[in-house]
Amino acid sequence: MDQDHSALKKMRVDDAEDSVMSEVPATASSGINQQLFWSQWQLLDSILPTGGFAHSYGLEAAMQSRIVNNPEDLRLFLIQALENIGSLLLPFVYCACKSPDAATWVKLDQLLEATLTNEVGRKASTSQGSALLRVAASVFTEIQSLQDLRKTFLGSTRVSFHHAPIFGLVGFDSETTQRAYMFVTMRDVISAATRLNLIGPLAASVLQHQVAPDAEKMVQKWKDRDVSEASQTAPLLDALQGCHAYMFSRLFCS
Repeated sequence: MDQDHSALKKMRVDDAEDSVMSEVPATASSGINQQLFWSQWQLLDSILPTGGFAHSYGLEAAMQSRIVNNPEDLRLFLIQALENIGSLLLPFVYCACKSPDAATWVKLDQLLEATLTNEVGRKASTSQGSALLRVAASVFTEIQSLQDLRKTFLGSTRVSFHHAPIFGLVGFDSETTQRAYMFVTMRDVISAATRLNLIGPLAASVLQHQVAPDAEKMVQKWKDRDVSEASQTAPLLDALQGCHAYMFSRLFCS
Protein backbone atom coordinates (compact mmCIF):
# COMPACT_ATOMS: atom_id res chain seq x y z
CA MET A 1 0.00 0.00 0.00
CA ASP A 2 2.83 2.43 0.92
CA GLN A 3 4.56 1.65 -2.36
CA ASP A 4 1.38 2.40 -4.33
CA HIS A 5 0.91 5.69 -2.45
CA SER A 6 4.51 6.75 -3.16
CA ALA A 7 4.16 5.90 -6.84
CA LEU A 8 0.91 7.89 -7.10
CA LYS A 9 2.50 10.88 -5.37
CA LYS A 10 5.50 10.76 -7.74
CA MET A 11 3.15 10.70 -10.76
CA ARG A 12 1.36 13.81 -9.50
CA VAL A 13 4.67 15.66 -8.98
CA ASP A 14 5.88 14.68 -12.46
CA ASP A 15 2.60 15.81 -14.02
CA ALA A 16 2.82 19.16 -12.21
CA GLU A 17 6.39 19.69 -13.41
CA ASP A 18 5.43 18.84 -16.99
CA SER A 19 2.52 21.29 -16.78
CA VAL A 20 4.77 24.10 -15.55
CA MET A 21 7.37 23.41 -18.24
CA SER A 22 4.72 23.43 -20.95
CA GLU A 23 3.45 26.83 -19.80
CA VAL A 24 6.84 28.58 -19.89
CA PRO A 25 7.18 28.88 -23.68
CA ALA A 26 3.60 30.12 -24.03
CA THR A 27 4.16 32.80 -21.40
CA ALA A 28 7.40 33.93 -23.00
CA SER A 29 5.91 34.07 -26.47
CA SER A 30 2.91 36.09 -25.31
CA GLY A 31 5.03 38.80 -23.68
CA ILE A 32 5.05 41.01 -26.78
CA ASN A 33 1.29 40.62 -27.25
CA GLN A 34 0.69 41.58 -23.63
CA GLN A 35 2.78 44.72 -24.11
CA LEU A 36 0.63 45.60 -27.13
CA PHE A 37 -2.47 45.47 -24.95
CA TRP A 38 -1.00 48.11 -22.64
CA SER A 39 -0.11 50.29 -25.64
CA GLN A 40 -3.64 49.94 -27.04
CA TRP A 41 -5.20 51.00 -23.77
CA GLN A 42 -2.84 53.95 -23.50
CA LEU A 43 -3.69 55.07 -27.03
CA LEU A 44 -7.41 55.04 -26.16
CA ASP A 45 -6.92 56.72 -22.79
CA SER A 46 -8.23 60.26 -22.61
CA ILE A 47 -5.07 61.33 -20.76
CA LEU A 48 -3.05 60.97 -23.99
CA PRO A 49 -2.78 64.61 -25.21
CA THR A 50 -3.83 64.20 -28.85
CA GLY A 51 -6.31 67.10 -28.88
CA GLY A 52 -9.45 65.06 -29.57
CA PHE A 53 -11.44 66.73 -26.81
CA ALA A 54 -11.11 70.11 -28.51
CA HIS A 55 -13.49 68.93 -31.24
CA SER A 56 -17.19 68.05 -31.22
CA TYR A 57 -17.44 66.61 -34.76
CA GLY A 58 -20.17 69.13 -35.58
CA LEU A 59 -22.24 68.49 -32.46
CA GLU A 60 -21.96 72.07 -31.16
CA ALA A 61 -23.16 73.46 -34.50
CA ALA A 62 -25.98 70.90 -34.56
CA MET A 63 -27.14 72.06 -31.13
CA GLN A 64 -27.06 75.74 -32.08
CA SER A 65 -28.96 74.89 -35.27
CA ARG A 66 -31.63 73.14 -33.14
CA ILE A 67 -31.06 69.82 -34.89
CA VAL A 68 -29.89 68.16 -31.67
CA ASN A 69 -32.03 69.17 -28.70
CA ASN A 70 -32.19 66.20 -26.32
CA PRO A 71 -30.50 62.87 -25.48
CA GLU A 72 -32.49 60.97 -28.12
CA ASP A 73 -31.37 63.44 -30.80
CA LEU A 74 -27.83 62.98 -29.51
CA ARG A 75 -28.07 59.21 -29.92
CA LEU A 76 -29.21 59.57 -33.53
CA PHE A 77 -26.50 62.15 -34.21
CA LEU A 78 -23.84 59.86 -32.74
CA ILE A 79 -24.92 56.90 -34.86
CA GLN A 80 -24.91 59.01 -38.02
CA ALA A 81 -21.50 60.45 -37.14
CA LEU A 82 -20.07 56.97 -36.64
CA GLU A 83 -21.56 55.82 -39.94
CA ASN A 84 -20.02 58.79 -41.71
CA ILE A 85 -16.62 58.27 -40.09
CA GLY A 86 -16.72 54.59 -41.00
CA SER A 87 -17.59 55.18 -44.65
CA LEU A 88 -15.26 58.15 -45.21
CA LEU A 89 -12.23 57.77 -42.95
CA LEU A 90 -11.97 54.10 -42.03
CA PRO A 91 -10.61 53.23 -45.51
CA PHE A 92 -7.72 55.66 -44.95
CA VAL A 93 -6.99 54.07 -41.56
CA TYR A 94 -7.05 50.59 -43.09
CA CYS A 95 -4.83 51.41 -46.09
CA ALA A 96 -2.25 53.13 -43.89
CA CYS A 97 -2.23 50.16 -41.53
CA LYS A 98 -1.93 47.68 -44.40
CA SER A 99 1.00 49.52 -46.04
CA PRO A 100 2.83 51.46 -43.31
CA ASP A 101 5.48 53.01 -45.54
CA ALA A 102 6.21 56.69 -46.16
CA ALA A 103 5.29 56.72 -49.84
CA THR A 104 1.84 55.22 -49.23
CA TRP A 105 1.23 57.50 -46.28
CA VAL A 106 2.04 60.62 -48.33
CA LYS A 107 -0.41 59.55 -51.04
CA LEU A 108 -3.15 58.86 -48.48
CA ASP A 109 -2.55 62.19 -46.73
CA GLN A 110 -2.71 64.13 -49.99
CA LEU A 111 -5.81 62.25 -51.13
CA LEU A 112 -7.61 62.96 -47.87
CA GLU A 113 -6.64 66.63 -48.11
CA ALA A 114 -8.44 66.74 -51.47
CA THR A 115 -11.39 64.64 -50.23
CA LEU A 116 -12.50 66.59 -47.16
CA THR A 117 -15.09 69.09 -48.30
CA ASN A 118 -15.19 71.70 -45.55
CA GLU A 119 -12.43 73.81 -44.09
CA VAL A 120 -13.43 73.21 -40.46
CA GLY A 121 -13.26 69.45 -40.79
CA ARG A 122 -9.98 69.67 -42.69
CA LYS A 123 -8.33 71.81 -40.02
CA ALA A 124 -9.65 69.53 -37.27
CA SER A 125 -8.18 66.50 -39.03
CA THR A 126 -4.74 68.08 -39.51
CA SER A 127 -4.51 69.47 -35.98
CA GLN A 128 -5.44 66.10 -34.43
CA GLY A 129 -3.12 64.27 -36.82
CA SER A 130 -0.17 66.51 -36.03
CA ALA A 131 -0.76 66.10 -32.31
CA LEU A 132 -1.11 62.33 -32.63
CA LEU A 133 2.14 62.02 -34.59
CA ARG A 134 4.03 64.16 -32.11
CA VAL A 135 2.71 62.28 -29.07
CA ALA A 136 2.85 58.78 -30.56
CA ALA A 137 6.41 59.25 -31.85
CA SER A 138 7.46 60.40 -28.37
CA VAL A 139 5.61 57.67 -26.45
CA PHE A 140 5.72 54.63 -28.74
CA THR A 141 9.41 54.86 -29.60
CA GLU A 142 9.45 51.22 -30.75
CA ILE A 143 7.30 52.04 -33.82
CA GLN A 144 9.95 52.94 -36.39
CA SER A 145 7.51 54.19 -39.05
CA LEU A 146 6.35 57.00 -36.74
CA GLN A 147 9.93 58.01 -36.00
CA ASP A 148 10.79 58.08 -39.71
CA LEU A 149 7.75 60.18 -40.61
CA ARG A 150 8.46 62.73 -37.94
CA LYS A 151 12.12 63.10 -38.95
CA THR A 152 11.42 63.19 -42.69
CA PHE A 153 8.35 65.39 -42.94
CA LEU A 154 8.54 67.68 -39.92
CA GLY A 155 8.12 71.19 -41.33
CA SER A 156 7.37 69.91 -44.83
CA THR A 157 4.70 71.57 -46.95
CA ARG A 158 4.11 68.42 -49.00
CA VAL A 159 1.89 66.83 -46.35
CA SER A 160 -0.89 67.98 -44.04
CA PHE A 161 -0.67 65.28 -41.32
CA HIS A 162 -4.30 64.19 -41.46
CA HIS A 163 -5.51 62.18 -38.51
CA ALA A 164 -6.85 58.99 -40.13
CA PRO A 165 -3.71 57.97 -42.08
CA ILE A 166 -1.48 58.63 -39.06
CA PHE A 167 -3.81 56.61 -36.80
CA GLY A 168 -3.29 53.69 -39.15
CA LEU A 169 0.43 53.68 -38.30
CA VAL A 170 0.13 53.09 -34.55
CA GLY A 171 1.40 49.52 -34.90
CA PHE A 172 -1.66 47.35 -34.19
CA ASP A 173 -3.38 44.82 -36.43
CA SER A 174 -5.78 46.34 -38.96
CA GLU A 175 -9.05 45.29 -37.32
CA THR A 176 -7.98 46.51 -33.87
CA THR A 177 -6.82 49.80 -35.36
CA GLN A 178 -10.08 50.38 -37.23
CA ARG A 179 -12.18 49.51 -34.18
CA ALA A 180 -10.04 51.81 -32.02
CA TYR A 181 -10.58 54.68 -34.46
CA MET A 182 -14.34 54.27 -34.21
CA PHE A 183 -14.12 54.09 -30.43
CA VAL A 184 -12.11 57.33 -30.24
CA THR A 185 -14.75 59.07 -32.37
CA MET A 186 -17.57 57.82 -30.16
CA ARG A 187 -15.68 58.79 -27.00
CA ASP A 188 -14.99 62.33 -28.22
CA VAL A 189 -18.55 63.05 -29.39
CA ILE A 190 -20.01 61.85 -26.07
CA SER A 191 -17.42 63.85 -24.15
CA ALA A 192 -18.38 66.96 -26.11
CA ALA A 193 -22.04 66.33 -25.29
CA THR A 194 -21.32 66.30 -21.55
CA ARG A 195 -19.38 69.58 -21.73
CA LEU A 196 -22.22 71.15 -23.72
CA ASN A 197 -24.58 70.12 -20.88
CA LEU A 198 -26.67 68.06 -23.26
CA ILE A 199 -26.21 64.94 -21.15
CA GLY A 200 -24.77 64.07 -17.75
CA PRO A 201 -21.70 61.91 -17.09
CA LEU A 202 -23.68 58.86 -15.94
CA ALA A 203 -26.13 59.10 -18.84
CA ALA A 204 -23.14 59.51 -21.16
CA SER A 205 -21.71 56.22 -19.95
CA VAL A 206 -25.07 54.53 -20.46
CA LEU A 207 -25.31 55.95 -23.97
CA GLN A 208 -21.81 54.75 -24.86
CA HIS A 209 -22.73 51.24 -23.73
CA GLN A 210 -25.99 51.30 -25.68
CA VAL A 211 -24.41 52.54 -28.91
CA ALA A 212 -21.48 50.08 -28.77
CA PRO A 213 -23.36 47.34 -30.70
CA ASP A 214 -24.21 49.85 -33.45
CA ALA A 215 -20.57 50.93 -33.60
CA GLU A 216 -19.46 47.32 -33.96
CA LYS A 217 -21.93 46.78 -36.81
CA MET A 218 -20.44 49.79 -38.59
CA VAL A 219 -16.92 48.49 -38.08
CA GLN A 220 -17.94 45.19 -39.68
CA LYS A 221 -19.72 47.05 -42.48
CA TRP A 222 -16.95 49.48 -43.43
CA LYS A 223 -13.72 47.76 -42.40
CA ASP A 224 -11.02 46.59 -44.83
CA ARG A 225 -12.10 48.88 -47.69
CA ASP A 226 -9.83 50.62 -50.15
CA VAL A 227 -9.78 54.42 -50.27
CA SER A 228 -11.43 54.25 -53.69
CA GLU A 229 -14.59 53.22 -51.80
CA ALA A 230 -14.51 56.13 -49.33
CA SER A 231 -17.74 58.15 -49.36
CA GLN A 232 -19.98 60.49 -47.38
CA THR A 233 -23.12 58.89 -45.94
CA ALA A 234 -24.34 61.92 -43.97
CA PRO A 235 -23.68 65.13 -45.97
CA LEU A 236 -25.84 67.15 -43.55
CA LEU A 237 -23.33 66.49 -40.77
CA ASP A 238 -20.54 67.67 -43.04
CA ALA A 239 -22.48 70.86 -43.79
CA LEU A 240 -23.13 71.44 -40.08
CA GLN A 241 -19.47 71.07 -39.24
CA GLY A 242 -18.64 73.58 -41.96
CA CYS A 243 -20.96 76.11 -40.30
CA HIS A 244 -19.03 75.92 -37.04
CA ALA A 245 -16.67 78.73 -37.99
CA TYR A 246 -19.63 81.12 -38.46
CA MET A 247 -21.05 80.69 -34.96
CA PHE A 248 -20.88 83.81 -32.81
CA SER A 249 -20.04 81.89 -29.64
CA ARG A 250 -18.42 78.43 -29.53
CA LEU A 251 -16.68 76.16 -27.07
CA PHE A 252 -14.97 73.75 -29.48
CA CYS A 253 -12.65 74.11 -32.46
CA SER A 254 -14.93 72.07 -34.67
